[in-house]
Amino acid sequence: MDKPQSPSRRRGPATGNGRAGGGVAETHLPGSGNFPTGQAPERPASFSPPVSVVVPTLREAAGLRALADRVQEALAGRGLEWELLLVDDDSRDGTEDVVAELGRRLPIRLHVRRGPQRDLSLSVLLGIRLARFDRVVVMDADLSHPPERIPDLLAALDAGADLALGSRYAPGASVDRGWSRRRLLGSRLATALARPLVTCADPLSGFFAADRRTLPVPEDARPIGYKIALELMVRGRLRVAEVPIVFNDRHTGESKMGWRTLAAYLRQLARLYGVRLADAMHRRGRGANPVCGAPRDRGRPALANEGKMPSIPGSSRGRDEGSRKSDVHPRGRGTRRFDDGGTGATP
Repeated sequence: MDKPQSPSRRRGPATGNGRAGGGVAETHLPGSGNFPTGQAPERPASFSPPVSVVVPTLREAAGLRALADRVQEALAGRGLEWELLLVDDDSRDGTEDVVAELGRRLPIRLHVRRGPQRDLSLSVLLGIRLARFDRVVVMDADLSHPPERIPDLLAALDAGADLALGSRYAPGASVDRGWSRRRLLGSRLATALARPLVTCADPLSGFFAADRRTLPVPEDARPIGYKIALELMVRGRLRVAEVPIVFNDRHTGESKMGWRTLAAYLRQLARLYGVRLADAMHRRGRGANPVCGAPRDRGRPALANEGKMPSIPGSSRGRDEGSRKSDVHPRGRGTRRFDDGGTGATP
């Protein structure tokens, strides 16, 4: 199949209402997506792979300057090319103006979704699809995820992880001290419901890094779930690393959490437990991947460091040396890769 194209080549025909074909419109702003000089920085002899930071937004204009500046500070001087890609759910709150201003000095661009449905999962998957680079970091716009930890997530990928999670509950991590007991209990309960699906301490994290070429994508075009990382871990054979973070409450904008979000999460859990059950029935007694429950060949002897990954200061991680990045979904159907041309995101 065709390789993913740059966003400028993926726009549909313009219509009278300003929407692109397929119900998604992209806004190209002066300077967005380019370095201020129009030239990418020179790469030293040894450099890290370039990275796209994908951020879904909905009425987050007030905090975008702080977000962009902190991402720039976290990545500046590290000898890598990067971009900040905002996928906005048609906020109409001045986001376009803020990005136009920031685009004069930073590699930032904006994609506006004007489909009938506002959905964080669709925005994230579309952002991964439209990113300039294969290595992507996904994070929230409200700075609850610290941009300063992006280099640590990338280091975990360099060490062999397929997916690096910014974890609130790994050793050394913490959450905002302002959390009420009710909120902390609710978070722990939601996490406990997902724990049987994976072995990660924080399977509900929305802060993660990966190479999109290793990620599975469902063939249908519906959202794959509110918690994207959880869905990817369950559906794919991924070696997962957790990097402890300090999770802070937002200081600008408004929370999008509500009963609809909770209901969507419960529906996602029900579907993922169904996936796990079908996989278990399909494998019938084959060994399980200690990271994400993917099958392991029964006849292959266990490796000495099976289930472990090299230690990196400030992080905890697990690894299955028997799982290969080229593996497909255990069921062998319903799953493609981002680099196979499937988006799983376009409405």
